[in-house]
Amino acid sequence: MTAPRGRLLLVPTPLDFGCRVQAPLERVLPAATLAAAAATTHWICENAKSARAFLKRVGETHPLAAPLQAQAIAELPREVHKKGDHAVAFDARPLLAAALQGQDIGLLSEAGMPAVADPGSSVVRAAHDLGLEVVPLVGPVSLLLALAASGLNGQGFAFQGYLPQQADERDKRIRELEALALRLGQSQLVIETPYRNLALWGSLVKVLQPGTRLAVASGLTLDEARVSSRAVAGWREAPAPVQNDLPAVFLFGR
Repeated sequence: MTAPRGRLLLVPTPLDFGCRVQAPLERVLPAATLAAAAATTHWICENAKSARAFLKRVGETHPLAAPLQAQAIAELPREVHKKGDHAVAFDARPLLAAALQGQDIGLLSEAGMPAVADPGSSVVRAAHDLGLEVVPLVGPVSLLLALAASGLNGQGFAFQGYLPQQADERDKRIRELEALALRLGQSQLVIETPYRNLALWGSLVKVLQPGTRLAVASGLTLDEARVSSRAVAGWREAPAPVQNDLPAVFLFGR
């Protein structure tokens, strides 16, 4: 008889990575997700230090199946973080060897759902190619929380990732995405590293047309969470509703 295979568990993490204050885990992750994480001892992640920090938080409410030092944690290659799973030639199948031997493996990102706006899709694809069961666990996904709260079109939308850092290139890309949004009615979602939030906000307010709706959701799931949405013309007369020390999602469209 063939030995049973393990599964690839997509384990969401809180959205408070890098924030001064963290949300209680039980407020943002269901008990079933926490229990599954506590029972898992093999992991694939962006950063081993962050993965251990998450497991330490899990262990405060759900006893871990193995001590932190005994957890098997493998990091994705750095180029996968920087360029994206589909921009580099990376074979993730060796990372799933334990699943072929019957062990469940958890996939983690530093915040939110792995493989959505974060690395990990190469691991998911490899799991499918190996015939492993892929199980997405329930937890926060910042893009969908922001979209639902923005008032923008949730029937047609696109996540565009990070915009260029150079101001002129960023402005050009904003104009391209706005044209797409206005032509198709497709909401555009972008993100930025927190310390550049205000620079991106300034570009959006300057470049977008006055009638385009612009929204930002910051600090989602935290006590200081804030979602603001209005036409660009209104934002040009208002203070920025975002700051540089909280993760944010920016959205615009018609």
